[in-house]
Amino acid sequence: MSRLPLTLLVLTLNEADVIARCLDSVPFAAEKIIIDCGSSDGTCEIAEAHGARVVRHEWLGFGAQRNFGTAQCSHDWILALDADEYLSDDLARELEQALPAVMDSPAAVGILRRRTLYMGAPMRHYRPMTGEKLARLYHRDRARWRDVRVHESLAWNGPDTTFKAPFEHTNNPTLVHKQLKVLRYAELKARDWYQKKRAPRLWMCPLVFLWTFAKDYFLRLGILDGARGLIIAQTNASYAVYKRMRYHEMCRNPDSIAQGADKLLHHGLDR
Repeated sequence: MSRLPLTLLVLTLNEADVIARCLDSVPFAAEKIIIDCGSSDGTCEIAEAHGARVVRHEWLGFGAQRNFGTAQCSHDWILALDADEYLSDDLARELEQALPAVMDSPAAVGILRRRTLYMGAPMRHYRPMTGEKLARLYHRDRARWRDVRVHESLAWNGPDTTFKAPFEHTNNPTLVHKQLKVLRYAELKARDWYQKKRAPRLWMCPLVFLWTFAKDYFLRLGILDGARGLIIAQTNASYAVYKRMRYHEMCRNPDSIAQGADKLLHHGLDR
């Protein structure tokens, strides 16, 4: 494939098992950069061996870290992937053919479809995992990541274009990975709420659990994916409740913020 004036940008922390696959899936990118916040498993060395430039930087939160990474890129057009994501062969071919025209247009972002593998196989019906649309390709002067600690997204000014073929996401190889991510993401979300002085509203937890479970299991068609759909609905509903309980604890006992951060840091989860 020919090289295009595009930077592949990836945030990393101990991603040695997956970073090579991610980087190698975008052979047409003229530049590849990882922003690493302290890997100790060989991630940086593997990334360099696969053509990436490594920038080491302390963790700022997902939105701010992506914006920092954007500033390190040499090209105006940027493709942002997570380390556990990679382009399918079909999407790589589609992008290589379409990107020259997109780059010459006033477009601000490209919308990509993400397909998720869960418990070792692709999800077939659960909507967020079969064709979730995400803005991941963007022009640095027309789009910016929202400055939040977690669940970041792009805000942009200008037209967008949508690509057909999916990119792949190896979501949480085990439920152990999922529960550790729940702890980390809940902590980051609760800190955002604490900073904004949001009312705790713990009384909403039973309703939040029921609504989140029903939404994922029925409205988003998890029920059609059998046991895996049931597990997804339950874990998502539990996450929605846990982050609210943790935020209630932060408001009631502010000392627990530092105590929780220390514990997560001890297990390599506080980023």
